[in-house]
Amino acid sequence: MRVLLIAYDFPPVPSPQSLRWAYLVRELALMGHEVHVLAPDVAGYGAGGLPEIPGSVQVHRVYPGPMAGLLTSRAQRRQARCAGAESSGPAPAQAPADPAVESVPEPVLNWKGKVRHAVLGAPYQAIRLARRLLGFRAFGRGLNWKGELAERIKRFMSLWMFPDSRAEWMPWARRRLDQLLEQVPPDVVITSHEPANSIELGMHAKSRGFRWIADLGDPVLAPYTPERWRRRAGDLERRLCEQADIVSVTSRAAADILHARHGLPLGRCLLLTQGFDARFSAAPDEHGDICFDPQRLELLYTGSFYSFRRIDALLHAVLATEGVRLNVATIVAPAELVRAAHEHPERVRLLGFLSHRRALALQRRSDVLVNLANDDPVQVPGKLYEYLGAGVPILHISATADDATARLLAETGVGVFETDDPGALSARLAALVQAKREGRLPCAQRGPGQLSDYCWQSLAARLSAHLAPAD
Repeated sequence: MRVLLIAYDFPPVPSPQSLRWAYLVRELALMGHEVHVLAPDVAGYGAGGLPEIPGSVQVHRVYPGPMAGLLTSRAQRRQARCAGAESSGPAPAQAPADPAVESVPEPVLNWKGKVRHAVLGAPYQAIRLARRLLGFRAFGRGLNWKGELAERIKRFMSLWMFPDSRAEWMPWARRRLDQLLEQVPPDVVITSHEPANSIELGMHAKSRGFRWIADLGDPVLAPYTPERWRRRAGDLERRLCEQADIVSVTSRAAADILHARHGLPLGRCLLLTQGFDARFSAAPDEHGDICFDPQRLELLYTGSFYSFRRIDALLHAVLATEGVRLNVATIVAPAELVRAAHEHPERVRLLGFLSHRRALALQRRSDVLVNLANDDPVQVPGKLYEYLGAGVPILHISATADDATARLLAETGVGVFETDDPGALSARLAALVQAKREGRLPCAQRGPGQLSDYCWQSLAARLSAHLAPAD
């Protein structure tokens, strides 16, 4: 079948939604489907290592709007300069350094810098603090003043653009969508949310008579939706439930919410969780130069931090327990984590923003993978599904033992739950340290059928079965 995916986030962007559709597109193409992708021409960030998209997939890039276009142009010029510098010859030899640490000197401000400091305020001060404490760019992107200013402009645009500044691509996306619907008419159009503006493009395709599958990460009206957009988000969610032929969701709880709010029949709802790549195999150079100590219990957390995803209790437990080291790979480290890494480098190690493939390889070498629960007990973090493929036990930290993640781990036997309490966590870590010393650290047991439903290959097969209308 011919599939047209509309996705704002798609490689080279390394977001969770981009990874989701990179894997699903790859698998659909390998099944023999003709896949087209409509996506903005935006610059990626981070260290790369994203899933390789088959050559048969046609990605149609469109102008992302004035602000995103300007940032992309700047990024492309910067990449071209870096490529030119690399081709000019090898750099002088330097002393080896920690691979996860980039040395950055403390900036000396001239008068323009002082003005910038006064205008940008707290974000700039936070970055200076991290550099002063750790001597490196702790925040993956390492924004300079231009980057900080751009972020502020995007936040301002998001005050009047729904759902946020990414809506600026809509005029160009709609024009290109109409061309594709004429030139390569698809059997089915799929929209990837977030952001929510892709939903309006799906509605446009539906109004022209095309089958439409709406893929939702979370409900459009979510707890984090800004108050100014809640009514509009709720209305868009209602119209989506009325018009989409299939609504795919990442959790049963999301399906229940849509059914309760808008009467969405469960028969039109497809459960497509996040997943792991059953095809992954680390190349020799992807094992990397990040070493784990066989004499210590090596914990690993790979992912982002939010106000609802806190690490305080685990930090206290790690610092109170001998023989444990917490390793964290993230784009933006919380202040308390930065401080702990500076004050206790033997207990807490920041690895920076790793490429996707390096993160997967590192997960498979750790002793225990850490998962931090969201505040909403019905949500299962997408990172948890990625962990499932590592074959390493998972320590899930939550305020309640009855959340959806704890139930999933109990069903699959790949991890344990511990309450979000420093004392209880310290006792759990001490037991794991002793278990490792005695050679009885539990392995993640993956019985037949227990985890196969959560690999991207199975999820893509489930999606493929719904591309065409049911007989």
